[in-house]
Formats: sequence, C-alpha cells, structure tokens
Amino acid sequence: MFEEFTRILIDANGTSIHLVHGGHGPPLLLLHGYPQTHVMWHKAAPLLAPHFTVVAPDLRGYGDSGKPPAPPGDLSVYCKRTTAADQVQIMARLGFDSFHVAGHDRGARVGHRMALDHPNRVRTLTSLDVVPSQAAFDKMDKDLSFAWFHWHLMRQPEPFPETLIGNSAKFYLDFLLERWCGIEGSITPEAYDEYLRCFSDPETIRATCLDYRGIELDLVHDEEDRGRRLTCPVLALWGSDTSKRPGWQTGASLDMLTVWRERAVDVRGRALACGHFLPEELPRETAGEIMKFLGVRPDS
Repeated sequence: MFEEFTRILIDANGTSIHLVHGGHGPPLLLLHGYPQTHVMWHKAAPLLAPHFTVVAPDLRGYGDSGKPPAPPGDLSVYCKRTTAADQVQIMARLGFDSFHVAGHDRGARVGHRMALDHPNRVRTLTSLDVVPSQAAFDKMDKDLSFAWFHWHLMRQPEPFPETLIGNSAKFYLDFLLERWCGIEGSITPEAYDEYLRCFSDPETIRATCLDYRGIELDLVHDEEDRGRRLTCPVLALWGSDTSKRPGWQTGASLDMLTVWRERAVDVRGRALACGHFLPEELPRETAGEIMKFLGVRPDS
C-alpha cells in the first residue's frame, strides 16, 4: 500500500503527525475516520495522485501519530479545533498555505472545523458520510442514538470505555468494520491488519476515547459559530446502504444536503450505493466524484 508515496513524521502543534504524501498538482489533504487510519485511502489515493499532491495523515491519537496525554477534564487536547490546527501546520511544513480537504467520518468533522477556523487555508471541503455534529446532537433521536452507540459509550468517564473496549479490542473493531461496511470484502486483508495493529494499542484506545469526549467542547465551538456558513464549496457524499446501520447520521428527521446547505453557501452532493467506508467500498466512484468537484475529468 502507498508504494509510490513518501512516508514521514512531522512535529506539529505539540505532537507528531505520521503521514504519506505523493502525486502532482494542487494539494489535497485526505483525512480518515474512526476506527481507521490513513490506510483507508489506500485505494483512492493512487487514483487522485496523478492530478493532485495527495497528503494522507493519521490524525492525532490514531495510527502512528502522537497520542499526547490530556490533563483530567481538559478537552482541548483532542477537540476538533486542535486537531484541525495540527493539519494546517503540517500542510504549511510541506509548503502549502492553502489546500483542498476531503474527510471521512472524524476527518470530515476536522475538515469542517478547519474551514471555520482557517477559511483562507481551505479551498474546498469534501465530506464523506457525515452530517455536522451540531445538527446531529440538536436532532438526536432514538434511531440516531442507536446507530451512534459508540459516541455515547466513549464519552463516558475514564476508565470505563477504555476498559470495555480494551478487554476485547479485536472484537470491538471487527463489529464496527462489519456493521458499517455495505460491500463485503471491501476492507482488504492488508488494510485490516494495519487497523488491528493500531487499534490494539491501549494508547490508541485511550486517545480515541478522548477524541470522542472532545465533542463537549466541539459543541461549544459550534455554538459560537451557529448560523455561520462556510464560504468554500462543499461536496457531500454518503453511503445509501444503511441496512446494517439504521439511523446512521441522519436519524429519522435529518436530510444530508439540507443540513450542509444550512452551513455552507455552495453545497452539492449525492449518495453512493455502499455503506460507510466510501473510499474502500467504491474507491473509483469516490475519487471520481472528488475529481469532478475539483474540476478534473476522472479519465484525463
């Protein structure tokens, strides 16, 4: 995986960020989600690299990036504002003052906060299978709560979720990957081995629980920005197959495009016939939609 990419570690914002980068053209930052790492882009990144300089990091707390400690009660270490600042700094270190962002799951939430906090840096935002956090918590219902059981578990005080997940990390990981995947066999053995290696680290479990606890501060920041709309163009893509994950993202009352259009002035998008892991389930279609959004013909 990522054979044509360069792998490096960059010190940024008080931690270390592990990433791969490669390709040619305008910079495109690819951000992964939970419970994965940058590896989730291993099928799509080579399709994008002929047209873009692709940068795919592990977010703080994930993969081989740093997992800094957080003082008790300090949510700022893993809030989206901090994680977004990490990415702005690594892109600057690579020589990019502005760039396109495509984020899946947690990565889309980081990208959304980045576009709010650093509007001159983010040229466009692509969100994969995510509604903005504020909208989801404003409209939380029984369907969405059921689908987001992991949010409510991981927000519990330590060491409760850390202990439960850590007692059978593989079982927990396997459940999430199977439940959220709509196209069987999409997660390759090589990718799975990397996910399991990283997720089995107790420090990853600790840090990712902190990431989810950070929603309390994320929502404070979101409330400060309530009503503010992104000025950069936004592409929203999502998986239409929710047969194994009813209530995912939208619950019974939210509509993906409507919610994003309340938060950005220029929004387009559509559903793809897959589950949650768009870049792994439908990599060619996902990369093609991103390329068209950014003005590149997929077959050029």
